[in-house]
Amino acid sequence: MTDAPCAVLDRLPDGFLDCPANRLKDILPRPTLFDLPGRDPQPLFVSTLLHGNETSGLVAVQEALRRHAARGLGRSLILFIGNVEAAAENLRTLPGQRDFNRVWPGTAFPDDPLAHMSRWIYDYVRKRNPFAAVDIHNNTGFNPHYSCISKLDAKYVALAQLFSRIVVHFQRPRGTCAAALAEICPAITVECGKSGLDAGATHAVQLLEACLSIAQLPDHPPAAHDVELLRTCAIVKPPAGASFSFDGTPADFVFRPDIDHLNFSELDAGASFGALGDEDARLEVLPGDGFDLPPVNYFDYAGGEIRLARPAIPAMLTVDRRAVQQDCLCYLMHRIGMDGVGK
Repeated sequence: MTDAPCAVLDRLPDGFLDCPANRLKDILPRPTLFDLPGRDPQPLFVSTLLHGNETSGLVAVQEALRRHAARGLGRSLILFIGNVEAAAENLRTLPGQRDFNRVWPGTAFPDDPLAHMSRWIYDYVRKRNPFAAVDIHNNTGFNPHYSCISKLDAKYVALAQLFSRIVVHFQRPRGTCAAALAEICPAITVECGKSGLDAGATHAVQLLEACLSIAQLPDHPPAAHDVELLRTCAIVKPPAGASFSFDGTPADFVFRPDIDHLNFSELDAGASFGALGDEDARLEVLPGDGFDLPPVNYFDYAGGEIRLARPAIPAMLTVDRRAVQQDCLCYLMHRIGMDGVGK
């Protein structure tokens, strides 16, 4: 399609199924949307490499397509391959480049060229009445594999459970692919642990196989004991320009070196995140529940220590400096019941 803001293909180019992420740009020089036919015409939408250094999704898609090469797909597949330029450098995003997973409808950057591309893809998928949408990611800390949903709906939870019994309900950050697609079909983000590990890709393949084969998602809420449902309530960041370290090096924030091992732990008030190098430094705590309310005070800094002021469950804590600078230090969550899950 000559007027499309990304490449649109109806077949896989030679070499795609065996191409590693860092060489994909040689085959796909720009973001590419594949529209592949299947026996069930209602398509599954899958996106991957929205962050160029998160490669489990590409590996999983390649394996799933290899498995179906001879017999064909059970369900049509619309596949979006995102930031191939960043993937060539093994980076989340290139310097000065907008995050590919912050530019979808609902974004805070609606005039960015990537937002126009994402809107075009959204409209393309919407016209096809998709069965479901799956956005595949990795993270940099020690996290279990889990799913994220933006709507507390039974079908969305059921889709999330195909990947993990751990399901996180989120409203922020804005402009994510899964939150946008959730307006037209059940949609999830899946977090496959650290990039490059076989377990993450293998788990994502299992999810894709299920989505390509099942006829429908159940429309009744699951039993409470079958799912761990959590809600993101806060996003934590060092302020712009603040220094931080994880190895004891003097900085405004000296985080504990094993901080990423706290992910998905039930932490009590008083749990230590590290120490202050600047006694006046304070972490930014942004609301994560979609409401522009004054942020809850989650931290206490008495005695120069960084401690939780209230119980919370962290996710995506990392010791990767670039990940903190480009995204955040962590998300803070609380458990919620299944009562709010609608049909």
